[in-house]
Amino acid sequence: MTRHIRWQILLIVVGVALTALLMTYLAVNYTTVLRPGPGGTYVEGIAGFPRTLNPLLAPSGSVERDVCALMFNGLTRINARGEVEPDLARRWEISAGDIAVTYTFSIRSDATWHDGTPVTAQDVLYTISVLQAPDFPGPPELGSALWRTVAVREVDRRTVQFLLPVHYAPFLDYTTVPLLPAHILSGTAAADLPHAPFSHSPVGTGPFAFERAELDDGTITSVILKQAPRQRGTRPYLDRIQFRFYPSFEQLLAAYDEGEVEGISMLPVQALTRAYERTTLNLYSAPLPRYSVVLFNLRRSDLRFFQEKEVRQALLLAIDRQAIIDEVLDGQAVVARGPLIPGTWAYKADFPAYDYDPAEADRLLKSAGWVRQAVGERTRRKEGVWFRFSLLTSNEPERVAIAERVAEAWLAQGISVTVRTAPPLEVRQALEAREFEAILVDFVLPGDPDPYPLWHETQVDNGQNYAGLAHRRISEVIERARTLVTGDPGPRRQLYYEFQDLFAEEMPALPLFIPVYTYGVDERVHNVQIGPLTTAADRFRTLNEWWIVPRRVIVSAAEAGRS
Repeated sequence: MTRHIRWQILLIVVGVALTALLMTYLAVNYTTVLRPGPGGTYVEGIAGFPRTLNPLLAPSGSVERDVCALMFNGLTRINARGEVEPDLARRWEISAGDIAVTYTFSIRSDATWHDGTPVTAQDVLYTISVLQAPDFPGPPELGSALWRTVAVREVDRRTVQFLLPVHYAPFLDYTTVPLLPAHILSGTAAADLPHAPFSHSPVGTGPFAFERAELDDGTITSVILKQAPRQRGTRPYLDRIQFRFYPSFEQLLAAYDEGEVEGISMLPVQALTRAYERTTLNLYSAPLPRYSVVLFNLRRSDLRFFQEKEVRQALLLAIDRQAIIDEVLDGQAVVARGPLIPGTWAYKADFPAYDYDPAEADRLLKSAGWVRQAVGERTRRKEGVWFRFSLLTSNEPERVAIAERVAEAWLAQGISVTVRTAPPLEVRQALEAREFEAILVDFVLPGDPDPYPLWHETQVDNGQNYAGLAHRRISEVIERARTLVTGDPGPRRQLYYEFQDLFAEEMPALPLFIPVYTYGVDERVHNVQIGPLTTAADRFRTLNEWWIVPRRVIVSAAEAGRS
């Protein structure tokens, strides 16, 4: 009996020792780490209120676009380099004749609406019929005028063709337009869409589906989206996205402080100092597809100094653009080197810098004959013409500050500039009427880089060539580029490289800077990343990788060290 008890004690001791050895081995060689887990709701605050949840009625840059971006898709989408890539379509083919061209799109077999109905050619036909309607109530940037020139036909249930009467390379950009479901909206006229139930309770194709909206006296104050039941590609970690809407940024920031929201859709420059004070708020920045530019009225014969390219080059060299960015814009911009957006497929990286160089600006002005002709003169002149003009900008404080800094830089060079301000609408009217001497405005360049509307000589009188540039070779190059319909972007890229070289030589306008979009997200939301943006809604490009709920997993110590 005593021997039996001793064996039991021995076995217990051995068992404890082995367990201790095993636990020691596991503690030394394995550990637990946090990994992304499914679940959770991300709540984002936005300043402004949506009026619709129909993507065809949402203006560019609007609150509506941000929400609809997660619910809807087009046949194609634009990636971070500005290239068109497949989305609901799995591929397309181009057949170009001498004049006309046909695009044939094949729709993905796994593309479905949130109610389970397959996406078909009928959805494409209905969507385009809405855009082609003469009473289409949506924003013009969706290309209604272009779509009215395009014939659309169903080849089969999942194949659709677009027939264009002329070669037009930027057409693919227009196929990013979000599709509407024909099985729900067929029979609804374009003009009736704003009041249709669908526009307030939509069914889409995106990674998140509409769940419900909260209203206060008829105003949408919150929209809740849930993870779509059918996913193409990687399933998101997040279960839901909630958008909360506020009248102003100040109330939005207060909502963050109260814990009502975890994200702030956009931080204006004047609010950055306050944002930096929130230690739990992580800030993410990316350049926007637009640039601020000073245009000269090149058609005004009385402003002869604008006709000389050496003078235009000197005017740019005289401006310390980085100082304006740092001191006026709180660093929320990057210097614009040319007429296209850096990082996009057609941008020429070795575009001449034209860095701040007042000595070179002075040399160029003197070589062009613009000098101070008498002792004590502050303003340059040439052949009896004084170098003086007005610079028009909007009366928004930030724009006024920029214009004044530019005028001060030119004054230091002996150029007399009067800054004129007006409300934004009046500035726009003056731009379109060509009623300015010099003007500070923004050019927006989302998607295809086609510069034809802004710089082709046929657009001087009635188009968007507001500067009045009439340069034969520039016109030839960009005209050829927009009609070069091919699946290979290489030939178009080379033409745009030449355009940028010509622009650098002529400097018909002065690119100043590219604004930066700054996004705030609480530290509780992990793996947030944003890159170059085509629209502000592109901040959600990596949303599938964001997570809130952690899960603890056991991994080897070596693996933990690598993660």
